[in-house]
Amino acid sequence: MNICVFLSAADLDEKYTRPAREFAELIGRGGHTLVWGGSDSGLMKVVADGVEEAGGGLYGVSVDFLAAKARPGLDTMVVAKDLAERKRLMLERADAVVIMVGGTGTLDEATEIMELKKHGHTEMPIVLLNTAGFYDGLHQQFLRMEAEGFLFRPLTEMLFFAEEPLGAMAYLEESLGHL
Repeated sequence: MNICVFLSAADLDEKYTRPAREFAELIGRGGHTLVWGGSDSGLMKVVADGVEEAGGGLYGVSVDFLAAKARPGLDTMVVAKDLAERKRLMLERADAVVIMVGGTGTLDEATEIMELKKHGHTEMPIVLLNTAGFYDGLHQQFLRMEAEGFLFRPLTEMLFFAEEPLGAMAYLEESLGHL
């Protein structure tokens, strides 16, 4: 399974890095491939290291203005011209999407894949890994959008909220089988 992970490249506290590393190890031990933003810094590095050390594959998609921060030595690193192309290339390669903690870039990526799913342009599973309650407020906002008729389909059909890595992987494996 090619698992696209949207996440921050920032250096973060252990409360975020530990669960990210756990999920990365699940990807690797399962023989899956991480599709990620290609950065060799911060949380992106933590996840890529964990996947690689556990035996999984890496497929990076960097972007021109961040290419200097891309993980070196990978044959499977693509450099996109802009962020829109980067997202497109990552999603084309993915069987599933996991959204981890991040900033505005991660939020942009998360809402784009949800918008595509809302309109039936993809049916791939999407998991939001709500580490340390990071996305509690966003979850409430999505529930309000659903209740007031903005989502056009039930939130549970669009997005699975997982509180921990094992739940996230279990959902993906149940949704896709063991690709």
